[in-house]
Amino acid sequence: MRWVMRSKIHKATVTDANIEYVGSITIDEELMEMTGLWPGEKVLVASNTSGARLETYVITGERKSGTICLNGAAAHLIKKGEEIIIIGFELTDKPVSPKVVLVDRDNRFVEYLKS
Repeated sequence: MRWVMRSKIHKATVTDANIEYVGSITIDEELMEMTGLWPGEKVLVASNTSGARLETYVITGERKSGTICLNGAAAHLIKKGEEIIIIGFELTDKPVSPKVVLVDRDNRFVEYLKS
């Protein structure tokens, strides 16, 4: 069994960072569907801006809103305006064809990328 990348949102822009929330990352529902991310799924978030990396879980955001919001303690590490990569993994004994999307500065779909 191996952990392999299954989902990736590349070059997303953090639209908000809410320290008061209990925890997680809120992601536009449309982007979740395009990449196969599930509510409650553990993801790795890596900042291209600061280099910070953290694990948290996904909360569904409003469809087509472009929302990418770090919540709770994660909001101390990655701030509004930072460029991030969001990665979901799968434990499997077979190769996986990941769904990788590139988004623009407004977190709108640009294209599917090859992994």
